[in-house]
Amino acid sequence: MPLIVTPSELERRAELYHQLGALLIAGVPVLQSLEHLGRNPPSRAFRKVLAQAHADISGGDNFTRSFSRADHDLPLFDVALLEAGEQSGRLEICLQMLAQYYRERAKLARQVISNCIYPAVLLHMVILIFPTSMLVALALRGETAPFVMQKVVMLAPIYAAIWIGAVLLQEKRSEQLRASLEHFLDAIPILGSARRKLALARLSAALEALIRAGVPVLAGWNLAAAASGSPRLRRRVAAWKPEFEMGQTPAELLRQSPEFPDMFANLYASGEISGQQDDTMHRLHMYYQEEGTRTMRTFAQWLPRLVYFVIVIVIAWQVISFYKGYFGQLGDVMQ
Repeated sequence: MPLIVTPSELERRAELYHQLGALLIAGVPVLQSLEHLGRNPPSRAFRKVLAQAHADISGGDNFTRSFSRADHDLPLFDVALLEAGEQSGRLEICLQMLAQYYRERAKLARQVISNCIYPAVLLHMVILIFPTSMLVALALRGETAPFVMQKVVMLAPIYAAIWIGAVLLQEKRSEQLRASLEHFLDAIPILGSARRKLALARLSAALEALIRAGVPVLAGWNLAAAASGSPRLRRRVAAWKPEFEMGQTPAELLRQSPEFPDMFANLYASGEISGQQDDTMHRLHMYYQEEGTRTMRTFAQWLPRLVYFVIVIVIAWQVISFYKGYFGQLGDVMQ
């Protein structure tokens, strides 16, 4: 995926998975489905990906490996679900799950952007107007260069921070860097809670598909933890290996892992005892997806309010500074 993923790109990926899943549900073979989509893809960018995947599968490779080789930026979550779907014979179901996942991401991203447009415009207006002394110098004396330079100096750190954040959020970053970024983001109120819930939702969805595919327990957990996109969860699950080999079950290990909420551990233990782990993971996926999305929407609503508050503080400081200087000059004149 590109550096900055737009809602439109997420929707196009959702449409790709939806159409491919719909063709498979209708009974169209994989090769014919890829060939059909290659002629009319949701986006021209997918034309080459579909053609290469078609060629690799025709050469004897499997679907997941061919698709991930053709799309170098395919997220680990997609790879885990596609692989599990292919192994379990439920590829079309996993494709529909991915389509729904990307639709929800696109909807949430569009809401965040919509909520932030007006605060962003207002912030730029404040930066252009204040300090008023530079604006007066521009209007009365035509001092364009100092005015432009000052605004560039003020705006450059904001754009640099956005660009650096986009780079750091890429899945291909180093494990240590992603772990440090996760620790920082998880400390942010509301956003941190939303990220943790959505990571658990991705893990649950991947684990459900892997369990249905008959993947061995520990291998399934490791794949699902990697698909969650959380270095914290991946490290914790990777550390289970010695205890698991000594006979402890995942349910017991979950209770010893603070990264997993009590509700998650208790429901998984119930599923482990009843032999209905796949259904349990499905319920956990739906719960954490809904809760994570709701919390993220709350963050999207509060983020503009925080920007408004910062703008009000900046304006108040500028007004106070102006009148402080104004009355100071009056005092000097009166003396």
